[in-house]
Amino acid sequence: MQKSLILSAAVAAVFAGGAHAEELTGTLKKINDTGIITVGHRESSIPFSYLDDKQKPVGYAMDLCHQVVAAVKKKLNKPSLVVKLVPVTSQTRIPLMVNGTIDMECGSTTNSKERQKQVGFSYSYYVTAVRMAAKASAGIKTLDDLNGKPVVTTTGTTSDRYIKQNEQGKAIDVKNVYGKDHAESFLMVDTGRAAAFVMDDILLASLIANSRNPKDFAIVGPALSVEPYGIMLRKDDPQFKKVADDTLAAIFKSGQINTIYNKWFMTPIPPKNININLPMSDKLKEAIKTPTDVGI
Repeated sequence: MQKSLILSAAVAAVFAGGAHAEELTGTLKKINDTGIITVGHRESSIPFSYLDDKQKPVGYAMDLCHQVVAAVKKKLNKPSLVVKLVPVTSQTRIPLMVNGTIDMECGSTTNSKERQKQVGFSYSYYVTAVRMAAKASAGIKTLDDLNGKPVVTTTGTTSDRYIKQNEQGKAIDVKNVYGKDHAESFLMVDTGRAAAFVMDDILLASLIANSRNPKDFAIVGPALSVEPYGIMLRKDDPQFKKVADDTLAAIFKSGQINTIYNKWFMTPIPPKNININLPMSDKLKEAIKTPTDVGI
């Protein structure tokens, strides 16, 4: 009788395991089948996702994504799940998500309705405003001051769209130039090849803080847009999105988000131990209080 019960329990466990595997869909099924979760990261999006002095991807977004990975390991009961890190750029991040190379992207990616046609997003974990960085000595205060000048943005970013929209609206003649990543775009302003860099204000503040002479630069002009960042996921993948959203919601509700935020925005960070010193905005506080995945 005892042997029979043990055998029945074993068979039930096998079928339960099979049912569980069959219930998995999309990204979770892919991860479960391969034993690998592939995380896309940026190399110069300080302080969200960038390489430290040991060439290790670190940052605010990376800390949050590591917790999502831990939640995936727990859900799949795979504590030894292999985590593969793949560098992406503004230009490659969406194609690499769409073609299945990466399972999630952890960086400074704006959740927009246009992008939602191709990919999905978690709850927002940051809210930024698009503005301009220029040399403090250049006398640039508004978009009109850019007339006839080269303006840089990073290839594949939403900021490029706002430049063009304002060119049309104000009839200013701007020569659009492009950097392959944020570091190159900022360097073009630093070396005089561009008059201004249009980008999310936090990224501009981070680049300026880490420059050789931060006082040489200023963030100027009006907010061209207010944009939410989220973990980029595959489109129409509710099972994996729920893991990401539930993880972020728990971090928000527990208050752990304040510790993570202060670590990257209010204290010295690697590799240069520079403090960005940017308090949490009211918009971000709202997004934490009431989690949302609504894009712009």
